Amino acid sequence: MLYPSTRVVIDCTEIKTERPSSLALGSKCYSSYKSSHTWKGLVGIAPHGALTFVSSLYTGSMSDVEITKLCGLIDLLESGDSIMADKGFVLNKVLDGTGITVNTPSFLMSHGQFSRQEVEETQTIAKLRIHRVKEYHLFDNIIPLSMVGTINQLWTVANMLTLFKGPLVKDWHQAV
Repeated sequence: MLYPSTRVVIDCTEIKTERPSSLALGSKCYSSYKSSHTWKGLVGIAPHGALTFVSSLYTGSMSDVEITKLCGLIDLLESGDSIMADKGFVLNKVLDGTGITVNTPSFLMSHGQFSRQEVEETQTIAKLRIHRVKEYHLFDNIIPLSMVGTINQLWTVANMLTLFKGPLVKDWHQAV
């Protein structure tokens, strides 16, 4: 195992929504990364590839770090556990005093030429960071604001459906 203390691999994803008529809500929903109005959620995947955590959706302007802080994931982890995340998840302050650490594999730090080991590591871990919920194409279209009351339930169910697709990694002993 490359990262034996890794409990969860996390990443955020965004789904597009209509532009709110309210300027205040429009500002909160606007994602500069996507250059559109979005809802944003965090997904946690176990090292062997199974979905283990789905956050509620948040407004698109929230940072990945803020969502990680608010979503409740950290409360589920124990001292000695490690979270694997990309370089955008600067969680040092959030995790201070918890005994939980963050692994950011060297390939996610993009420092030029990869070694052979980094290439293999990239291929194994990249499989875990795929947002499998997007494979169902349920969120390909812009989500109407009329669905605000039910979008969290749809988001959660769509993510849970990924559990029926089988593991992302065939030999989970080789994974993270």
